[in-house]
Amino acid sequence: MDFNSIINDVNSKEDFMAFLTELCQDRKQRSEEWENVEITSYLEGICSWVEDMEGYFQNMGIDLPTNINWKFTAILFYVGKIYE
Repeated sequence: MDFNSIINDVNSKEDFMAFLTELCQDRKQRSEEWENVEITSYLEGICSWVEDMEGYFQNMGIDLPTNINWKFTAILFYVGKIYE
């Protein structure tokens, strides 16, 4: 699965939902490839990446996004806890 291509094509709500579906399928079918298989380690991995994200964008030769909606991102992660 080439997630970089999928991520590059995310431009809408529907694209994002398709990405999440692919990510879920990848976890089910290729769990041995996942470094963080439990929710706690997954969230800790995301937190660590966010702390170092400037380096990721620099290494990939991509401009760091300047319009990140951190409040929406926080809501998105929170509702995964409570929504069915």
